This record gives sequence, structure tokens and C-alpha cells, in this order.
Amino acid sequence: MAYALFDDNLYMLDEREFSHSKDSEDGVLMEGSKANDADIIPSSSIVKQLAVAVEAGLNYSSMKDLRASSRGSSPIRERASLSFSAMKSLVLREKEDKLASEFGADEKVLSVINALLNAEGHFTGRTVSGLEGQINATSLLKDIRGAPVESFVVKLAEAVGCLKTVQKMGSFWSRVVAELRRLWYEGQYIPGIPPDNIPDLNSCLLYQQLQVINRCISRKTRHSAAVKSLESVEVQASSNVPCSSASGNTLLPDPCLYAKTKSGEVVLRLGADRECDNLTMLETGVPVYSPVLQEPPLLTEDLIKETEEFVLRTGSVGAGCSQLLSDMQAFKAANPGCILEDFVRWHSPPDWSENEATSELDDTSDCSDLSSGKGQLSRRMQKEGNLWRELWETSKPVPAVRQSPLYDEDLAVEGILDYLDTIPPSDLFKQLFIAVLGSGLVIADVTLSTNSNLSSFFNECKNYVVVTCQGHSWIEKLDDICQVYETVETMLLNKDEVINVTIHPEETAAAGEMRNRFKRLSLIFGGKNKSSSKTPSKDSTNTEESSGRQTFSLFSKKPPKPAASPSEKPSGSVENDWTIL
Repeated sequence: MAYALFDDNLYMLDEREFSHSKDSEDGVLMEGSKANDADIIPSSSIVKQLAVAVEAGLNYSSMKDLRASSRGSSPIRERASLSFSAMKSLVLREKEDKLASEFGADEKVLSVINALLNAEGHFTGRTVSGLEGQINATSLLKDIRGAPVESFVVKLAEAVGCLKTVQKMGSFWSRVVAELRRLWYEGQYIPGIPPDNIPDLNSCLLYQQLQVINRCISRKTRHSAAVKSLESVEVQASSNVPCSSASGNTLLPDPCLYAKTKSGEVVLRLGADRECDNLTMLETGVPVYSPVLQEPPLLTEDLIKETEEFVLRTGSVGAGCSQLLSDMQAFKAANPGCILEDFVRWHSPPDWSENEATSELDDTSDCSDLSSGKGQLSRRMQKEGNLWRELWETSKPVPAVRQSPLYDEDLAVEGILDYLDTIPPSDLFKQLFIAVLGSGLVIADVTLSTNSNLSSFFNECKNYVVVTCQGHSWIEKLDDICQVYETVETMLLNKDEVINVTIHPEETAAAGEMRNRFKRLSLIFGGKNKSSSKTPSKDSTNTEESSGRQTFSLFSKKPPKPAASPSEKPSGSVENDWTIL
């Protein structure tokens, strides 16, 4: 069986996956597949192409180097060691170089990118029924650090895996990054990525970075709304000046806009969000309002690691101190006349105890009479040199939208986009490989885990992939991972045939051969080295010469041959059924 994989299939992918044209489904990504299966997993051909791209990408330090490469070699062809003549190879190489130079203007490629990142935001990614509430699905993707099945990352991985050369993969990725940059400048969300979630540290880094981009768009939208709201409050206050009553007391026209201080002065609230229930300021009895705060920095796993290393190296508290100071300034602006105890009661309730306070207070406590009569701060807050007290004394009443930003969304996203534009190819392809691998296993799990005849063997396959991908040297086992994935694909697409073999393995010679293939796969699960797995067995005397990546179809897509007696069994039958892809 030959790969139906090359560039033409990227164009067919546009018609099949994005337009859902049933006429173009048959025979596009893999031969013998059931095109009418709504829960079809990503083709093993795509997984293999990405696996080879992972290894090929190790030869380049960045995408810039990859795009600058003039060689348009096909990873599948190079590793499969097919017998092409030198002249034919030269002609094909020249044709690929020409296509690569024209790649950026290819309308079909652009249509695929537009389908991935369409302007209307209607993501047409893979939808799978039965995944709702599936704990196993979440656990599996978490274990291998993949990406959600219906996410943009998985769809991107499938599109990249349909390209024929690593150079074209790099060119395609460059166009994708350019489109991501355009969406950012236009304030449009990346489809297939949650619009306002913090980075999911259980997913791959690429998915986290795309989450940051969407979250930053949401934050900029909220910031613009907060600025307009503050300006509106100021305009409203300028036309509604507090006045004095006949008795000389100042009337508050709107307690949501104004607060009275201990001295009786009426001050405009700035940056107030909402009134806090059952919480009033200790000195004035005026309701406490929660302020609009600056949102904390968005940290992906790589930034968290850098931050931890910085803190360990310098002993600095860094961003935590800045965030606390920002919150204090916003609280003071929204609650004129407040004191530290008011802020602590709102920000850190465990550090405040009501009037039933213990008698263990230090005699040196300098709490005011009012606050000590209603409660007291915790011991750590009363210690001399306490950071909270020092920051409170230096903080000024400044609403969040007018403070120096703790996190610059523009700078952060530009940094991510610049990194993605020059990302080491192997790092990108590894994430795409894991994403599409996890997607296939999750989809297959919906069907196979409930099949009493196949669930046990499928769980073996799934567990092997999870354990292997959690190790640091899983790249060395790409061949085995691909073989296991192809087995899962076959179990999903040819359930009846596989069930028949597993239930009645002794009835036919073909079934006996199939059983031997299960044994071969068990060598992978058993952790045997590759040399032992290639050792000829008693049932298989003819093996293929190993040169580069070997990939096998563990199950024949053709119907089983008529039963034959053991003595009539051809000596090379096992080799013939193990089809080179």
C-alpha cells in the first residue's frame, strides 16, 4: 500500500475536512478507510509524516534556517529507501523546489489557511460525539501534554502532516504565523482556542501560547471598556457636584460615585466595580466597594520556569509585590477614607479576626481604637516591618486603568509571535505530533473502550503511548509509536475483522498469522529492543531489510483468504501481509 499523502491531499483536505464534501472523502487520506465514519481518527499517514518531520527538524536550529534551505527533500521518501532512479529523483527535486518557491502564492494553500483561520471565527475543526464528560479523554491529553481534540492545534497538525516536504511544512507554518499576527492586529480571536482562558499548563506549549494571544485580546477589550467607564463617571460627577443641606451636612448624591472620609470630606470614587456585601469601612461606616484591578501576568510553562529560576537566584518577590501594590492603589481610589484594616478584610479575610480576638495580642500593637474595638489584624500583619503595612503607606489612590501596567499585552503577544516565527522546527513538529496522536487515541477511546472484544488490547496500545511519551527519550521510539497508532486505526476502521481474529484465532491460517502480528506488537509493549523485535521467528522466516523507518500495516485491509492447512501455508505469507507503506 502506498501513501496517499502528498501535497495534493492538502488541497483535498480543504475540500474534505473544511467543506465536508462527501464526494471528496473517499480515498483522500488513507486507502480503505470508512469515509462515512463520523468519528474517524486522524490518518496514520499524517502521524508518520509528522514523526519523520520531528527527526528531520533536528537538523535545523530555527524555522528561518529551514525556510532558507534549498533542498526540497521528502522525508517519507528518504526514509523509505524506495528505488528511484537518479534522474527521476533529480527531476522531482527540481519540481519540488519550484513549488516551494511559489508556495506563498498558492491559492489552494491559502484556502486551507483561510479555513483554519477564517475571518468569521466559525472554526470547522473535528467534532466528536461522546466526548462530553469523558474523564479518560482529559486524563490522556494531560498525561501526554497534547491539545483538545477540537482545537486549532490539532487541525493545524493534520494540515501540516499532509505536506510532502519539511521545507513546505516550514513555509506553511510561516504563512500561519503571518495570519496569526494579522488576527492579533485586527483584534480577532484565533478560532478553535478559548477566547478568555488562562494558559492550560496540562497542554502543549503551543496551545498555551495561543491561549495567551486570545486572552490578551479579551483583556484589551476589558481595559478599553474600563477606561470608558471611568471617563463616564468623571463626566457624570462633574455635572453632579455634592451640595450641602440646610443643617450644613454634605449630601451624597450617589453613594456609588462618592464616599465620605473621616474628616467629612466627600470624595469621588474612581475605578469602583461593585459594592461588597456586609462589609463597611471601619472608620466611616461607608460600604466598601471592590475595585477594578489589574489582571495578573499570563504565564506559560516556560515563563513559570524562568520566574522560578529568577526567584531562586535573586531571592526577589518580584511580581507578587507589584501586584499587591497595584491592588492597594486601586482599593484606595475606589474607597476614599479607607485604612489598611479595611483592605486586609477585603483582600485577605484570614488575616482579620473579629471582636472575639484572643488576649495574646502584643502590648506593642498599634491598632487604632476603632479598629481594635471591632477586631484585629493577624500576628504577621502586626509585626514590625510587615511588607503590607510598608506598601500601604507608600501607595497612592490610583485606579487600575491609570496605573503602570503589570503586564503589557502587546509586548507579550509580539514576543510569542516572534518566537513562533523562529521556533526550532523539531520543537514545533513534536508538539503537532503529540497533538494529533492524542486526538486519535481520544476519539478511538470513545468507541473501542466500550467494545468488550477490543477494549483490553486498545488499552494496552493507549497505555504504551502514554508511558512512552512521558519519557524524555520518546523520540527514539517514534517507529514503535507509529506502529501502535496504526494498530489502533485498524481496530477502529475494521472492527469486525479484528474481532473475528481475536475471538477465533485458531480457525484459519490467516487468523494464525494475525495472531503472530499481535505477538510482534507485544514485543513493543514488553520494551524489547528493536534488534530482538526484528529477529526472525519460527512463523516468519522472511523479513524485510531494514533501511530507515519501517512502517507496517498490522492488519490486511483485504478479506481473509480461504482457510488452508498448516502444511499448505506459504513460507512467505507473513512477510506478504506486512505491507510496506
